[in-house]
Amino acid sequence: MSSDPAPQRFGGGGATPTTGPPSDAGAVTLVTQERVGQEHAAGFERWQQQSGEAVAAFPGYIDGEFIAPSPPVQVDWVIVQRFVSLHAARAWLESDQRRTLLADLQPLLVGPIDVHLFTGDDRRVAPVSVIIATRVKPGRQAAFLGWQRRVAAVQAKFDGFQGYKLEPPIPGVQDDWVIVLRFDSDAHLDAWLKSPERRRLLTEAAAFDADTRIRKVRSGFEFWFAPQDVGAQHPPPTWKQNLLVLLVLYPVVFLFGKWVQTPLLVDQGVPFWLALFVGSAISVGLLGWLLVPYANRFFSWWLNPTGGNAIRLSWAGTALIVVLYGVSLVAFWRLG
Repeated sequence: MSSDPAPQRFGGGGATPTTGPPSDAGAVTLVTQERVGQEHAAGFERWQQQSGEAVAAFPGYIDGEFIAPSPPVQVDWVIVQRFVSLHAARAWLESDQRRTLLADLQPLLVGPIDVHLFTGDDRRVAPVSVIIATRVKPGRQAAFLGWQRRVAAVQAKFDGFQGYKLEPPIPGVQDDWVIVLRFDSDAHLDAWLKSPERRRLLTEAAAFDADTRIRKVRSGFEFWFAPQDVGAQHPPPTWKQNLLVLLVLYPVVFLFGKWVQTPLLVDQGVPFWLALFVGSAISVGLLGWLLVPYANRFFSWWLNPTGGNAIRLSWAGTALIVVLYGVSLVAFWRLG
């Protein structure tokens, strides 16, 4: 098992991992990781649009998102797609539409594609995760599971640990055992991945490990959008988070720049690069401590709508956000 999470290729401590065969009941999530050459960025953007339209029309599809790379922690594009059942996810994986899309995508890629399927609708908040895919030698599954239980007991003691999930191979879908390991920060995750305790455990892996790949995943503003009630199982879609952050960020940046940064810093001789850093630090602090949590509560009906009116609420909330953008632009145009 590789000890280095190099970019090549969730939750209570000590929880027993899921090891039984997946049931077709309940939502499942497909997580695809792929690295795109920088010179193919425009082509990949077009492919994203085509892929999103194709899967959105596929029977059993719920929702999904593209998570952009965030070097150096995450160097891959991550595609998250949720389906109503294992049967629906398998049908998409085996569909002609997906095969055609993959053929168009292949020339844009650097290295192989990793596709992992997770049973259940587990999208709890974790700022950084690592996906570990392990091909276990034939007949060594019991040894691997025993070793995994020892690993789980040790990693749960490390600072920042938020949980993990172990998925068994699914015939015809994935041949690997897949682990999603979640920590509250990249530093805490690296402390475990590079720890002497883990290195000692890795020395036992040669007996059952045929091949292992490790990839990190980092999301956007999820740590600002923790679910507000115990029934919420996952953060809002990334595009809604981005829209809401922009809504509260723009007034802060404008007002701080007009009333503080320019008259009290730049006009007093403070270099622009330093004044910009101070303004950015204060803006991020205000957003994380006060503004985004408040906006999160106010727009909770839109961020995570439920029931039969979910689509209508999403459209109404998006329209309201756009109107508020316009109000801000007009107000600050007059003020400026």
